[in-house]
Amino acid sequence: MSLIYYVTHIQFDFGAVGLLKSECERVGISRPLIVTDPGVKAAGLLQKALDALPGVPVSVFDQTPSNPTEAAVRAAVLAYKAGACDGLIAVGGGSAIDCAKGVAIAATHEGPLTQYATIEGGSARITDRVAPIIAVPTTSGTGSEVARGAILIVDDHRKLGFHSWHLVPKTAICDPELTLGLPPKLTAATGMDAIAHCMETFMAPAFNPPADGIGLDGLTRGWAHIERATQNGSDREARLNMMSASMQGAMAFQKGLGCVHSLSHSLGGVDPRLHHGTLNAMFLPAVIAFNAQAESMHKDQRLERMAHAMGLPNGSNMGDAIKDMNARLGLPKGLSEMNVTSSQFDAVIKGAMADHCHKTNPRIATEDDYRAMLEQSM
Repeated sequence: MSLIYYVTHIQFDFGAVGLLKSECERVGISRPLIVTDPGVKAAGLLQKALDALPGVPVSVFDQTPSNPTEAAVRAAVLAYKAGACDGLIAVGGGSAIDCAKGVAIAATHEGPLTQYATIEGGSARITDRVAPIIAVPTTSGTGSEVARGAILIVDDHRKLGFHSWHLVPKTAICDPELTLGLPPKLTAATGMDAIAHCMETFMAPAFNPPADGIGLDGLTRGWAHIERATQNGSDREARLNMMSASMQGAMAFQKGLGCVHSLSHSLGGVDPRLHHGTLNAMFLPAVIAFNAQAESMHKDQRLERMAHAMGLPNGSNMGDAIKDMNARLGLPKGLSEMNVTSSQFDAVIKGAMADHCHKTNPRIATEDDYRAMLEQSM
């Protein structure tokens, strides 16, 4: 049985951050905790959010790490309770938004965060008691502002997914203006994250034609505009289309993802310094080659439809096209340039086999398959 669900209230335009106060009023948040990170604060984007909240008593947690942790969630919960807060505003990339989702659970539910993880059977334990969230993305990558999931590193160092429709932000404020100052390498890495989301959701075998259409259109936008956004950060049309691609990839998450994310989640847990979007860019070619042997890919012409969206003559050279794009964007040529070694493979494979994305790939991978994908991505 397919669940087809769309999704939340989205304000999308240049200057949309100015709607923050009215959106707080709409969803019933009167004392928000803003969850952000030091880079967003340094870039002046936190101040833009604060300026949009005149007269509102605001608390701030600005110490979200690049890969959010259960420890960071605990620290933010303390700030939430100290401020007698009744809701959350996440300002930042996927890390800040996912951290806020962790706070939304932990501030309103008892016990350790791990018991709410998807692979621990925790989704059903997440109730409508979760604190309401407004998400204001400052990158075009994760799409977490319209997604029901969060990825957090828990105390035992596993990088786990937390999924519930209760975690979908009540409002997503998508303001491309907030991404105009994003540095080129971060633009490239987050942009390839968005493209990977559009591709993996489109390849996932679940029946969901609306999600397929949204993901495919997002791929078209992302692939056509990522170079422009990277080379000229003030290109407003490119920034708008990249933010849309990011949002669209996540709107299609309900189909599931696949081996790219199983590997990226696991390797990101083994070495939290690695950027998730860059890892996705490294794994895409090997995973697409693996998926090309799946019956569903040929039955529905998935490869050819993605190739058409990317302006390629056919699907046979898609992996090379992605490698070429990575090179033009200044991303690494492979995992070895990111200081990944084969000594980490066993731990990565163990995590990938247990990841929540493993079973929604169009072709179920074995341990040997994952090892081959890792070797091909080096």
